[in-house]
Amino acid sequence: MNLPHPGATANVKSNEDWRAIFSAFSHIVLIANSDAIDMAAVQREYPDTALFVFFNKVYKVLGKPFAGHALLISRAQPKGANIVYRGEVADVVKLLAPERFLGIMNVRLHTSEKLNTQADYLNTPTGHLDLTGFCADFYPSEKIPTSGFAMSLWLVDQKLPAQIVLAGFSAKRSEKWRVVSVHDWTFEQVFLRLFARVGKLSMHDGIAVNSYAQLASRFPELTAAEISSTVADVVSRRLNETDAQVDKLISLTNVLRSVDLFLRRLKPRFLKKRAGEKQS
Repeated sequence: MNLPHPGATANVKSNEDWRAIFSAFSHIVLIANSDAIDMAAVQREYPDTALFVFFNKVYKVLGKPFAGHALLISRAQPKGANIVYRGEVADVVKLLAPERFLGIMNVRLHTSEKLNTQADYLNTPTGHLDLTGFCADFYPSEKIPTSGFAMSLWLVDQKLPAQIVLAGFSAKRSEKWRVVSVHDWTFEQVFLRLFARVGKLSMHDGIAVNSYAQLASRFPELTAAEISSTVADVVSRRLNETDAQVDKLISLTNVLRSVDLFLRRLKPRFLKKRAGEKQS
């Protein structure tokens, strides 16, 4: 099997060229930015012909340079990719070993998002994939899809010979990394798990047994639709109750947040003052 050479993403733009790159691998393993990921353990599960796809700030999952075949997805933003305007490109790229790093795929999903140049990525080999409107016909209109979700669907649509694997796609909050509310995490989890159940992709840790699916055997007199609507009603009520409690917590912490904001505004002045005192 002839695998793409390092830097193969340079100037790639068309679906066909991207498909040719991905088709060369036996597995495409998408790595979510989750602190539950053990990269050494994940890599041991797959052959040397696997491609590992990372997203944006790879230091969330990599503590040292990754030696496997790798591709970095960098999501476009209205101000350009966040690792570009925050000056984090060098910190991210150094964690992907150059001898097996295919380069960067700069992905655009909305007309408001700005693609970056290879120069913006410190001349790291860069290609582009414009998926503007790709999820518009089914994704909740008030939210925007995550890069991982969009890429999972796009890869499935390419009908690649490679096996598509999702690792760490749990959408769980943690003390270290937050879950951004602009995305519809519940919708994405449902969609991806349905894809896994019909065999279009797989989850690295498998899919837990769906206890709700067993309800049908306990209530044979009810249709699947009646059971589903009851489950949806209960979940909806619980979410509404949770929202009410969250609103109370927000109200209770208003004073603390005001104090925190006030101290943050004072901090730059304080640092400037200390710097001036040291110089004198």
